[in-house]
Amino acid sequence: MSRSKHTTHSAKGPSQRQLRVGELIRHELAAIFSRGDLRDPDLEGRIITCSEVRVSPDLRHATVFVSDLGGAHTDEVVEGLTRCRKFLRGEVGHRIETKFTPELKFVADTLFDEAAKMDALLRSAPVARDVARKDEDGES
Repeated sequence: MSRSKHTTHSAKGPSQRQLRVGELIRHELAAIFSRGDLRDPDLEGRIITCSEVRVSPDLRHATVFVSDLGGAHTDEVVEGLTRCRKFLRGEVGHRIETKFTPELKFVADTLFDEAAKMDALLRSAPVARDVARKDEDGES
């Protein structure tokens, strides 16, 4: 049985090339953020964390997951980075060697918020009581 020539990469996950380009972009954006080259009122004095960059299969679009250290002003940071995206795309394009520099789309990273919620849930009284009950029963 022959394989179809038109397979989608999304079913299998990102390709090695997508992962490599995404990591290159993340690394360069982190360097730009740490230098403080951005002149935007919403970004002044903010420490920006870039946790992940997902690149489309054609390498033309990249979704950048960012958050403000502390998470209180992440929406403002996303708005500021969206305003600076042309500058950032140009800076990234000068630093990485790819045929095309992807269009950047900034999205608030909620991973840390969800991890904090899970931690609070695991530390809650009902869960702690259930864990203590399992320990008393000798279950592992």
